[in-house]
Amino acid sequence: MAPRNFTQVTEFILTGISVTPQLQVPLFLIFLVIYVLTVAGNLGIITLTSLDSGLQTPMYFFLRHLAIINLGNSSVIGPKMLTAFVVKKNTILYYECAIQLGGFLFFVVSEVILLSVMAYDRYVAICNPLMYMVVISPRLCRLLVALTYLYGFSTAVVVSPCVFSMSYCSSNVINDFYCDIAPLLALSCSDIYVPETVVFISATTNLFFSLGTVLVSYFNIVLSILRIRSSEGRRKAFSTCASHMMAVAVFYGTLLFINLKPRRSHSLDTDSISSLFYTMVIPMLNPMIYSLRNKDVKAALNRVMTNPHYFFKPM
Repeated sequence: MAPRNFTQVTEFILTGISVTPQLQVPLFLIFLVIYVLTVAGNLGIITLTSLDSGLQTPMYFFLRHLAIINLGNSSVIGPKMLTAFVVKKNTILYYECAIQLGGFLFFVVSEVILLSVMAYDRYVAICNPLMYMVVISPRLCRLLVALTYLYGFSTAVVVSPCVFSMSYCSSNVINDFYCDIAPLLALSCSDIYVPETVVFISATTNLFFSLGTVLVSYFNIVLSILRIRSSEGRRKAFSTCASHMMAVAVFYGTLLFINLKPRRSHSLDTDSISSLFYTMVIPMLNPMIYSLRNKDVKAALNRVMTNPHYFFKPM
């Protein structure tokens, strides 16, 4: 076995999305637009659901926190990714890399759990509408969101230190646009069995628990909608969960594509493309999904556009 250079690395080099010089400027402009739209869209959702009196319901409370999570997720990844397009050597310090991975895990796990919470919210709204405001009380909403963040934080503080407990020697080039788990494991010169097992158990548990909650909720939602006799009643019931169904389909579709591929078909390049989708593209799409297909959000936005002082009325 060839001898290794066991000098502990102090920084990593992120290769970015593409090393082709001709693509740097076009890609920078594309992802800059994506990031700006993400920030503007999610800040808009946060503002509307915080201040508009017509959006003070549990559904929009959860939507506000989904926007906060999307904004945080893209901001953990986006600025550093954009830097790679304008510098010759995009480096990140060892501890900055650990913090970035921890931040990414916190937000992505929180999003997984929050989407399942939102599915339960839609289940109660459609299957038990008369008791909705009693079951989904403000206190329960705050508790569910607090537990969501707590679970995301606990996952981050367990998985990230576990990954960075390995030794990284010789090569410090991460074949990705951010500090992700797979390329970090590929760089390790120590035994990766324990961190790989921890990551697998955590990812599998999170995915199937949350996806199971979503599927059970929507199974009961579909049954309830089918029991409604009038087509207008079915249409209204479906419209209350259509936006969430689209968001769930996009998010879980991407995660399932990554996690359920046969191990031999995994590659850092395809995983990077998939990661790019749910770290940059999905946070941009979610505000569009919830605003373009939601009459309440569109009405609130229209009130702002037609009366800019709407949110600044004296109390």
